[in-house]
Amino acid sequence: MSDESVEIGHDAALTVLRARTTVRAVALVLHGGAEHGHERIRPWSHAYLRMVPFARALHRAGRAHGLEVRQVRNRVRGWNKPHLHPVHDAREALAGIRRSHPDVPVVLVGHSMGGRVALRVADDPSVVAVCALAPWTTEKDWVEPVSGVRVLIAHGTHDVITSPRASYEYAQRADRVTDVVRAEVRHEGHALLRRPGTWTRLVLGFTLDAAGIGARNGQREPLLTSAWDLPAADRLRFRV
Repeated sequence: MSDESVEIGHDAALTVLRARTTVRAVALVLHGGAEHGHERIRPWSHAYLRMVPFARALHRAGRAHGLEVRQVRNRVRGWNKPHLHPVHDAREALAGIRRSHPDVPVVLVGHSMGGRVALRVADDPSVVAVCALAPWTTEKDWVEPVSGVRVLIAHGTHDVITSPRASYEYAQRADRVTDVVRAEVRHEGHALLRRPGTWTRLVLGFTLDAAGIGARNGQREPLLTSAWDLPAADRLRFRV
């Protein structure tokens, strides 16, 4: 089947990059945004485009082994409490995955606000892992949704848009309810542009392994494999 873009309701959209064989897992890619904003997200919006290379890299690496990649384009730019528009968009996308591929594991990959969304919707029964890149987290974010769900948080040490300290504190809380690795990407800012190879290695290595595809296609990332065995003090401040 060919790749396609589909509406998922309320003007949100979804790009589907299909597997070349029977679907064994799905990666759902979530983009960033802002705390407030009702502007529509267009296909050329910077936050959406920032995640396109990750979606394509995941598809290239996993399509022959049954990985389908779906990238959400939110209806509007903002988190917009109490409405939480991007949370609803992600849940619509997850419901669509369950309809298309019942009982298939889902790995969430989100950047910035998309990382916060991923951590919030990880309680969906299909989700087995979350990869949160430079996530927007606060001390008020609860960790129950990630209970029992494998989590990788990666944050640039020079990020001034979202707080590396806040993501560390979130990781400490989440470590009480699940398995967490938090990588500190040296000399990197919020846009993930200074060290693109490192970010791609982290995303591919974690996602393919969590989806059960990494060992099958020989792309298991040794850097992350060793990180899971570290004591918490090192595992949550793992420098790359």
